Amino acid sequence: MKIGLDILGGDFAPKANILGAILALKELPEDVKIVLLGDQGQIAEQLKENGGNPDDFEIVHAPDVITMHDHPTRAIPQKPNSSIAVGFDLLSKGEIDVFASTGNTGAMLVGAIYKINTVPSIIRPCITSVLPTINGSNSILLDVGTNADCKPDVLYQFAILGALYSKHVYGIENPKIGLLNIGEEESKGNLLTIATHKLLKESDDINFIGNVEGRDLFSGIADVIVCDGFTGNVVLKEAEGIYGLLRKRGIRDEYFDRFNYENYGGTPVLGVKGNVIIGHGISNEIAVKNMVKHSYEVAKSGLSNRIKEAFN
Repeated sequence: MKIGLDILGGDFAPKANILGAILALKELPEDVKIVLLGDQGQIAEQLKENGGNPDDFEIVHAPDVITMHDHPTRAIPQKPNSSIAVGFDLLSKGEIDVFASTGNTGAMLVGAIYKINTVPSIIRPCITSVLPTINGSNSILLDVGTNADCKPDVLYQFAILGALYSKHVYGIENPKIGLLNIGEEESKGNLLTIATHKLLKESDDINFIGNVEGRDLFSGIADVIVCDGFTGNVVLKEAEGIYGLLRKRGIRDEYFDRFNYENYGGTPVLGVKGNVIIGHGISNEIAVKNMVKHSYEVAKSGLSNRIKEAFN
């Protein structure tokens, strides 16, 4: 297996990405090769400074950087030699099995949709976040920002995508699906959630357990929680904010320590024809390491092919 890693993406590039790759390589099977995409000179310099062996990696020269200020839809065609553009070229040709980056999220989404292409029948791809639950497991929340406005059929597809992700990557055989809402009753919510509840309830494709309220997000009541991207992003940022406040006040707790983004690294873009992983822009080497390891798990599970099979 070959994992493509964008070395030039993120706030602490290239050092954090190189360090993360070195750490990840120690924890991955021997038959996994990490392909470093970026400026060849910078990669060689950083490997030397941080005790990495160039022979342990495959290096692809891609010197241009798509910054956080570049327009997502124009960045890839305008910068064909950028690490993100080259990464998608390699993925589209099958020369790498998965591509991961902590760079410009918009450019990664554009590349995933237009260079790799959306799975037929998928209305809109989405991204997820992991919610640590009080019982020691994790729930998957989707969407968390890709689609601020959704229709019921889109949320219905998110439920299926989340169930496939939960089953094949996290090993939950029959994941429980909940719909984020303002009450447990079927009649509660806005027009979107009421209509979506009806679709999910009538479906034989998923294990739908009903509405999930905000206070139950971290209870473990559901393995997958479905919402529109606007709501999901608010939930995600709120969880990050709570964790940040606890750290600022010097409060350490075993459960709340699991809110640290470093533990999860990145999330796949669900609904495209290849394995694309997006990491947090502020990722340090630990987060990058975990992003690379999660990239391996996603590629190993054959998630994108399983999604294609399900929607065909």
